[in-house]
Amino acid sequence: MSTAPMTPTRVTVNDHPCFDEAARNRTARVHLPVAPRCNVQCNYCNRKFDCVSESRPGVSSTVLTPEEAADYVDLVRKDVPNLAVVGIAGPGDPFANAEKTLRTLRLVTQRHPDLLLCVSSNGLELPHHLDEVAELNISHVTVTMSTVDPEVAGRIYRWVRDGRQVYRGVKAGELLIERQMESIIGLKERGMVVKINTVLVPGVTLEGIADVARMAGDLGVDLMNCLPLYPVDGTPFGELDAPTAAEIAQARVSAQDYIPQMTHCQRCRADAVGMLGDEHGEDAVARLMAVKMTSTSRPYIAVCSQEGYLVNQHLGGADHVLIYENANIDGRITPRLVGRRSTPPEGGGAGRWAMLAGVLSDCRALICHQLGGSPRMVLQGAGVSVYESDGLITEAVTDVFAGQTPRRALPPRDCATSCSGPGNGCG
Repeated sequence: MSTAPMTPTRVTVNDHPCFDEAARNRTARVHLPVAPRCNVQCNYCNRKFDCVSESRPGVSSTVLTPEEAADYVDLVRKDVPNLAVVGIAGPGDPFANAEKTLRTLRLVTQRHPDLLLCVSSNGLELPHHLDEVAELNISHVTVTMSTVDPEVAGRIYRWVRDGRQVYRGVKAGELLIERQMESIIGLKERGMVVKINTVLVPGVTLEGIADVARMAGDLGVDLMNCLPLYPVDGTPFGELDAPTAAEIAQARVSAQDYIPQMTHCQRCRADAVGMLGDEHGEDAVARLMAVKMTSTSRPYIAVCSQEGYLVNQHLGGADHVLIYENANIDGRITPRLVGRRSTPPEGGGAGRWAMLAGVLSDCRALICHQLGGSPRMVLQGAGVSVYESDGLITEAVTDVFAGQTPRRALPPRDCATSCSGPGNGCG
């Protein structure tokens, strides 16, 4: 992909739409989803790398390599002329993926030196990279800091991992709060604009918001974003109620004497693009996936299975696929499960399979028990080889990694006439 021409006039610091409410009506931003790993487990977070239907932090339609991310900025800049900010906010933590994060921003600033650079972090690993952040001229940094009480932090975080050491409870809270304060002090010493995100969790953090604001104000933080809890199914805080409008307002009132308040946050996805509040629609997904489609790296194989042992599920009825890589132990093909990805919901015809092709953009093949002609055509057109099998997953995946058609015990059936499903899952 060709490098976009440089623009000589640097965007002004107050053109960041998240840090300056007036800028939200004139400038756009793009988040680059290059950081999948996280070093803390928040009790309100469920990172979904392949989700296209939710708009919240920790969600992305895919994960890009640094090189893909730089190419993606080139594409966005052609379509979004008022782009002012390139940020990295996940889906995990940027500095739990420091090498990828810093390489991405170096590539972007080489091509687009006028754009503002921004990162959002939990602060745990950030103190180890302060000089690199400064050298890259990253102008805006957000640190998530929801409490200054280690006991409360122990309730927010299931665990905190520092290197190979895992902490829980109060010790986890003490370590994380110490690192967050160290991050803020180091960032302000280096002249950066700093915002804190403070998650408002009823019964957990709400009572201590003023204490967080007081501490942040004393450390020189420029802006505070009181971020209402987004209850996510399947997380420990998923059963809690979101704070009411009155509780949010009271939290901001209690904090505003110590630090200015942000009130226009949109709780953006890790792959958000455009103006704040823009819908994450098909055009945005298509542009993101266009970069993945040009990538030659397809190390994975996707499998449809009901229980994770056999290839025994029809693609049309699968609400997820299992992702395998070749661990290549002692030079032998060794399938290893590396993840599980949700498939697009039923309906939408061929559009469903186009979205699935995006979900599988780093997969060389899909193995399922059966599939219809429409998904076969769309997936193969997107570079994903498709196989039907009915045996052990490990055997089928080994066959495909070896360049062979996976074995099957039973003769294939005609999906159009033999499928016992509802008839609306194959597009």
